[in-house]
Amino acid sequence: MEKREATMSSRNPERKQSLVGWDSHLSRLFLLLLFVVSAQGVAPNPEACLVSSSVNGSSISCQPPAQIPHSLPADTIFLAVEFFNLTQLPADFLQGVPNLQELHLSSNGLEDLSPKFLLPVPQLKVLDLTRNSLTRLPPGLFRISAALGTLVLKGNQLKFLEASWLHGLKALRHLDLSENNLHSLPPGLLENFPDLLTLDLSNNYLQTLPPDLLRGPLNLERLHLEGNRLQVLGEGLLAPQPKLRYLFLNDNRLASVAAGAFRGLQKLDMLDLSNNLLTTVPTGLWTSLGKAARNLKDGFDISSNPWICDQNLADLYRWLVANEDKMFFRNHTRCSGPEALKGQRLLAVAESH
Repeated sequence: MEKREATMSSRNPERKQSLVGWDSHLSRLFLLLLFVVSAQGVAPNPEACLVSSSVNGSSISCQPPAQIPHSLPADTIFLAVEFFNLTQLPADFLQGVPNLQELHLSSNGLEDLSPKFLLPVPQLKVLDLTRNSLTRLPPGLFRISAALGTLVLKGNQLKFLEASWLHGLKALRHLDLSENNLHSLPPGLLENFPDLLTLDLSNNYLQTLPPDLLRGPLNLERLHLEGNRLQVLGEGLLAPQPKLRYLFLNDNRLASVAAGAFRGLQKLDMLDLSNNLLTTVPTGLWTSLGKAARNLKDGFDISSNPWICDQNLADLYRWLVANEDKMFFRNHTRCSGPEALKGQRLLAVAESH
């Protein structure tokens, strides 16, 4: 079973579907415009942004060498200004486009934003700030952003967060804080986001998580914690999330998982615990994940851990045999001890018990 294909969609949450959908739409539109221009024997203007119009409004995409326009059509609903290495934007940059719904500012060098930056666009639904140089967000930035459902802060330089920075985001459904420099999270960070579906905290430096982290969201479906430095997965962290479907804990330093860590995860489709420091797991850990026919339909991965294949894994052995058709990387899931079993496949040892 190929893990890469099975997890491709699970590693790309719904918040990305909007971004990818627009990218695809714009790419097709750009090719169409090139065809029309070429048919007329007129070379496209390299200094012009790509503009398209529909009954819903105008969509504008600007990338170098195009020049950023000084004013925008009043009916603009989609705006992308990317790869310009901008360090700042004027506070009134969005003045005159009150119907704007998607704003993409990725791959610039933005170092800060004005607290008034989003005031002219109360209908904004998607804000993509991927790959900038933000170290903080100004308090009050989202005070009228009640419609904003997707916030992408991936690849910035955030070393810490304050819960107050996110105040005003009443409709937040997808939050991406991946690839920053976060070492810790404040308590109460998500307490006002009951509609959150996707939370991506991957590829930071988190060693621990606040125990109340997931007590605000009620319907979380995807949780990305991979690529951090987590050492322990405690008893109650995941308990409030009965609708969780995709859980990524790979590439951490997990050496301990509580027996009840997965209790209540009745709809889990994908679990990734690969590349951690697990030598054993407590009895009862897997019971809550049910049978193969019910849960983990997209599979699980426990490879690249230093498993000690002794009697303490008896519960895991039984679960593996019952769910082996869901197991990724069987050849990379091997025993590190005891000496007599070192290097043997964990599933083979499980089947012999």
